[in-house]
Amino acid sequence: MTGPILIAASLLLAASLLAVAGTRLLVEMRRQRLEQAMQNLLATLGPALAAGRADPEALVAWAAVARTARGAFPEASARLDEAAGGRFPFSNDLIEAAHARWTADWLAWERQHDVEYKERTAAAEQALDAAPRDEAAACQLRLAAINQEKLQTYQERYEHYVRVGKAIGAIGGELEAAADRQDKEGADR
Repeated sequence: MTGPILIAASLLLAASLLAVAGTRLLVEMRRQRLEQAMQNLLATLGPALAAGRADPEALVAWAAVARTARGAFPEASARLDEAAGGRFPFSNDLIEAAHARWTADWLAWERQHDVEYKERTAAAEQALDAAPRDEAAACQLRLAAINQEKLQTYQERYEHYVRVGKAIGAIGGELEAAADRQDKEGADR
């Protein structure tokens, strides 16, 4: 009777060892997949940091990529956030700097636009004042066209400024909402 018991015990021990080895193998494979996902996210989104610092519009484009990547790899994203000490790849500081730069760039463009069109308008008005009567109508049309062009380019640029500014603000809102969720989850634990 001890023979069958010994065989059964040996089989049970072998099955237990296989189960432990299988579990360890699965845990290791999961760890490696997570590690690979983190490396892929770093490789993909790492350039987003430099691009976002250099160009606020690039930050908006990269934010869509980051949002998709975070949705596809939530655990790896959470680990990267933890390692970065904030939401990876874009922090609140980066968003604020991008918004400030976008606004400063707008103000610089607006000043330049104003100067350019004041010069063009002054030249057209001077030409109108000096023009003979038969050329005055053409000079007035040219002056009106300059004013229309000034308004059109301003409106187009302003619409672009507002659209990108709102997109940058929305990214900041996403960061705040994510921080609020994390705070709530931490409090619930």
